[in-house]
Amino acid sequence: MTSELPFWQRKPLEDMNREEWESLCDGCGKCCLIKLEDEDSGDIVATDVTCKLLDLGTCQCSQYPQRSKYVPDCVTLTPENIGSLGFMPATCAYRLLAEGKPLEDWHPLVSGDPDSVHRSGNSVLNRVVPETEVEDADLEDHVIDWFDGEAIKWDFVEEDLSPGDPADKAWNDGSGNDGSGDEGGWDDEAWGEEESRGEQRGRGVAGDGA
Repeated sequence: MTSELPFWQRKPLEDMNREEWESLCDGCGKCCLIKLEDEDSGDIVATDVTCKLLDLGTCQCSQYPQRSKYVPDCVTLTPENIGSLGFMPATCAYRLLAEGKPLEDWHPLVSGDPDSVHRSGNSVLNRVVPETEVEDADLEDHVIDWFDGEAIKWDFVEEDLSPGDPADKAWNDGSGNDGSGDEGGWDDEAWGEEESRGEQRGRGVAGDGA
């Protein structure tokens, strides 16, 4: 029966409540990688250089609720713009659902394990450097080929790899304590610029005005 299907299989993105939307984030951290865009062709490539706000140990934004204050060009993901953001990874849950595709087997919502995104090699864990350590002129030396899923399976030591507690976990932990009292529908006011996961910061190559 339809009612027995998980919410992401029976609800379009625009009908999800905030808790459901936030839980779609798999925690890979790829949306926080610096991207380079060729000013002539428009082609976009990813680097292994991360936004300064990314916590490299958890692959979570360290200033998530206030991220736009610190990184003004951080793009807020919404159901309306996800279809036009080609710089999101092909494995991104938001992009997959917008394209009518199923979630990956390693997605935490499917596996039931928050570490599965890391264990499958589909996160940036142990693979990136912060932008504070890389000069803009050297970004082209950091272009990667694993952004869309060419993942290396890492052998992790037996330890707790669970993502850290983001500042907004109270309404992202599956408990329903999101304070909205809303089981569905899109609340534009509640989904302000400071309150929706899936942000993406990019940086163009020299000459594009970035």
